[in-house]
Amino acid sequence: MTKNSDNSLSNKFTGFVQVRGAREHNLKNVSLDIPRDALVVFTGVSGSGKSSLAFGTLYAEAQRRYLESVSPYARRLFHQMAVPEVDDIEGLPPAVALQQQRGTPTTRSSVGSVTTLSNLFRMLYSRAGDYPPGQPIIYAEAFSPNTPEGACPTCHGLGRIYEVTERSMVPDDSLTIRERAIAAWPTAWGGQNQRDILVTLGYNVDIPWRELPQKDRDWILFTEEQPVVPVYAGLSPEETQRALKRKLEPSYMGTFTSAKRHVLHTFANTQSPLMKKRALQFMLSSDCPMCQGKRLRPESLSVKFAGYDIADISRLPLKQLAAILKPYAAGTAEAEAKMIAEHPEKVMVMQRIAEDLVSRIEVLLDLGLGYLNLERSTPTLSPGELQRLRLATQVRSNLFGVVYVLDEPSAGLHPADTQALLAALNKLKKAGNSLFVVEHEVEVIRKADWLVDVGPAAGDRGGEILYSGPPEGLAKIETSKTREYIFGNQYVPQRTPREPQGWLRLENVTRNNLHNVEAAFPLGVLTSVTGVSGSGKSSLVSQVLVELVSEYLGQELEPEEEETDELVKAKPAQETNGKIVAGMEKIRRLVRVDQKPIGRTPRSNMATYTGLFDHVRKLFAATKAAKARKYDAGRFSFNVAKGRCENCQGEGFVMVELLFLPSVYAPCPVCHGSRFNAKTLEITYRDKNIAEVLQMRVDEAWEFFAEEPAINRALTVLREVGLGYLRLGQPATELSGGEAQRIKLAAELQRTQRGNSLYILDEPTTGLHPSDVEKLIVQLDNLVEAGNTVVVVEHDMHLVASSDWVIDIGPGAGEEGGRIVAEGTPAKVAKSKASRTAPYLADFMGI
Repeated sequence: MTKNSDNSLSNKFTGFVQVRGAREHNLKNVSLDIPRDALVVFTGVSGSGKSSLAFGTLYAEAQRRYLESVSPYARRLFHQMAVPEVDDIEGLPPAVALQQQRGTPTTRSSVGSVTTLSNLFRMLYSRAGDYPPGQPIIYAEAFSPNTPEGACPTCHGLGRIYEVTERSMVPDDSLTIRERAIAAWPTAWGGQNQRDILVTLGYNVDIPWRELPQKDRDWILFTEEQPVVPVYAGLSPEETQRALKRKLEPSYMGTFTSAKRHVLHTFANTQSPLMKKRALQFMLSSDCPMCQGKRLRPESLSVKFAGYDIADISRLPLKQLAAILKPYAAGTAEAEAKMIAEHPEKVMVMQRIAEDLVSRIEVLLDLGLGYLNLERSTPTLSPGELQRLRLATQVRSNLFGVVYVLDEPSAGLHPADTQALLAALNKLKKAGNSLFVVEHEVEVIRKADWLVDVGPAAGDRGGEILYSGPPEGLAKIETSKTREYIFGNQYVPQRTPREPQGWLRLENVTRNNLHNVEAAFPLGVLTSVTGVSGSGKSSLVSQVLVELVSEYLGQELEPEEEETDELVKAKPAQETNGKIVAGMEKIRRLVRVDQKPIGRTPRSNMATYTGLFDHVRKLFAATKAAKARKYDAGRFSFNVAKGRCENCQGEGFVMVELLFLPSVYAPCPVCHGSRFNAKTLEITYRDKNIAEVLQMRVDEAWEFFAEEPAINRALTVLREVGLGYLRLGQPATELSGGEAQRIKLAAELQRTQRGNSLYILDEPTTGLHPSDVEKLIVQLDNLVEAGNTVVVVEHDMHLVASSDWVIDIGPGAGEEGGRIVAEGTPAKVAKSKASRTAPYLADFMGI
């Protein structure tokens, strides 16, 4: 490790953070000095220990020290990280973490709320808006659809109303009630129960629905009454009427629920996304007639600024908003002259708020986010977009003497936008702050004042500090894998692109900023879709292409995350305009490999997701000791009562409630975190019990199970996609989006390849060191060689240069994008004059 004793270095930096004996996760008792008031970049292969040092040690310790200074009651409001394993850290300022995380899964969280711009706009409309004559001033909260003062009374601030009609609940009126004419009722016993109740009530369930009197149909579908009547299951209508007359003992007493009541109750109360989706099928949605979908009450919408009501101005791109506000901020707007005469007090307020808005929006424009609007909900943002929104808020906060710890801020950024990111980081540094950045992007690494390279490899073979010092010194560190990409020959040797085996052609594609686009994707090759952030890449590939192909194949798509939100009704699903006109005869299956979690609880893990745990459990069940005790494979699952530790229900930890402090999770005192009961742990395979196997890293398990083909094959693929450092039982909740995506890819690669599948991946290089990108390219090539088509949305020039075909969308973002500006082989696109990707691709290919 490089010592930081050089006097010239001490003079250059204002001071150092001194870390001694850090042992968090895989860190091997490391000690180092890191300069303050500098851009420090932590590099190393995926899983080497960068995040353990930056987040698990430095940020966790800074947060712990800060929380010790606040009252015990206030501490409860913070999500506290675990106390880091480190002997001592000196010279550590307070820290702010900007980690990659998915948007809050509620459609009520938006760009405007994350950046606090919406609050300022509400204040602007309240204090400086143009009110209709005679209308009293209304407060800022009345301009929010999420408050009782602002929400439209008809749709409760959702912008849409849902209704059920006879047509929506009875799609085929030629069917009888017995033949399930009322499709909105449950399909299983619940529906049968309602039909039996109608028989008791004397309704004819054996004539076509359309032949029933209208008053009977209306009552069955819409009544709020819930009569409780005797039910005689299995009897015919005639037998039922006789049983009623004789007052025979019924099978049970049944409660009637109209079809409308059932649909609305299910939609409002079910926790199941699938049940909610089913209820939605019978509900017709339309814009609220009172607010026209704007979600606010009429009094709020009647107030205008620059000719826009607050709902309309929130739908404009940030770039356009800045242009509208600048004259007001500068005091040059025509409307001001009139206002000065009538309301001089308003002018000063308006100018102050407009100035603040413009300066905040300009930071967002600098970060390449000018295509977003305030209304855009956070679940629809990429992790990179969300992190940059939060970064912009910090740039405006004017904090001083803080350490900002950032997790791959370049993720999801086109190389053209990376320059803007570096400028924003520079602003924070110049304001007197320190920046500790975990990063793989070569351009960001080259701009560092100081590099900390962790490695040499991942997991147990990492956790050492290979180098800590100014960037140029890394050139001498032969064990560093990062060195080759910073100082070595970057050019990718040009390869001969594969010939397309046909074309998948789309026409009239309209979605977001795409308008009547025609696109052709070559089949049987690897295609990269490129363009600046917000140009329309994901709209074309991850939305339209996925939806059209899945519809053609009759494949069901997983509901999007926000569909599980109660407010699914807040916005209509966007209709896909566009059609496939050629090429589907060569595609039998669609596989979307996205970055959504592989599970939402710690019970989900890589071993269970890939299926390799099933083989491991069978191995344990096949041992002599297990057979003697008659243990089956289920015994070796921590989700099954007979095998798991009952004290912690197989969780491995128990929650300890602490008065005035956040609840603490401690290892279970009975199983000591192993998750299994003592009897299960007595069974060993090659001297290891099932809990010890789950603790193994993929690389270690690969050697351990060398003689087991099914397990070894799954582990080989996980290693090949760069996940050799993960533990088999690592909970899904601890995995990054990029890791989850590569686990899905590995699960797919280990299947027997049938060919003729279309694989769609959105930024698969996220979180990957350049050396791991090379491994990923090999795996994508393997998929193509097996007769499949692979389409990736990507910013990494190494992967783009290694593709057979490139489709570049742009030229800009938002309304300035949405067109295919260049397409062809990487060499051809690299020479395009219209493409903003071309110069970076040309540079990478040495053209």
